[in-house]
Amino acid sequence: MSKPESNARTPSAPQPAIEAALAEKAGAPLRRALWLDALDRQLRSQLPPHLADRCRLANVRGEQLIFLVDSPIWHAKVRLAETQILDAARSIGLKASAVAVRIATAPLHSPMQQNRDYPKPVSKATHNGLRDALACLQDVLPTIR
Repeated sequence: MSKPESNARTPSAPQPAIEAALAEKAGAPLRRALWLDALDRQLRSQLPPHLADRCRLANVRGEQLIFLVDSPIWHAKVRLAETQILDAARSIGLKASAVAVRIATAPLHSPMQQNRDYPKPVSKATHNGLRDALACLQDVLPTIR
């Protein structure tokens, strides 16, 4: 009977794609994007709700925080809240001294985030209308024998 070789490799489980991508040197942009996303969520949780819903942290360049907004109105509101944003950034450990704001042409949040409250509950009027339509159909449907 032969002995198994000592250098025989045991089969390993496949590595998840995200782990494989992050392990490579080319994974640096992905790691930075994940870091910025986590930082964005952390920072926006410290901001007033009306502001947190309308802006997104796009980048950190040195001590400058760069935010994206979807209109000139929110550009002005973020600029007016610069002190509050910097205080929030410092409270989570960022060394920030300036805020820059850019107006985005694409939606700030992913479609999955925008549709997170679907399916919406059906209103009473919709429910009644569907019930009445079904009742009308039952009156005209032939009975099969």
